[in-house]
Amino acid sequence: MFYQLTVPAAVAGVEEIRVLEWHGDTGSAFAPGDLIVELETHKAVVEVRAGQAGILREITAEPGAWMQIGVRLALFSDGADEAVPDGAIASDIPVEFEIT
Repeated sequence: MFYQLTVPAAVAGVEEIRVLEWHGDTGSAFAPGDLIVELETHKAVVEVRAGQAGILREITAEPGAWMQIGVRLALFSDGADEAVPDGAIASDIPVEFEIT
């Protein structure tokens, strides 16, 4: 199954978040609690952590890019051998985030 990671509405009143750093590359496996990506608002850094296991299949937002809340950042799957689908993804991957 495939899941998308979208820009979280982590800070009230913020409409855009900048991608700071990915903590893995395409093909990297993540376990629950692993740091996936660091994002930045004008006031805070947001650490996004995996809420379930998954494999990073595609990054759609490179470091330095400003992204709107709700836009896809990356695509994950349960297994590395699944073909990446065209079109919509069924659900968002669960994440946890910490604001610093």
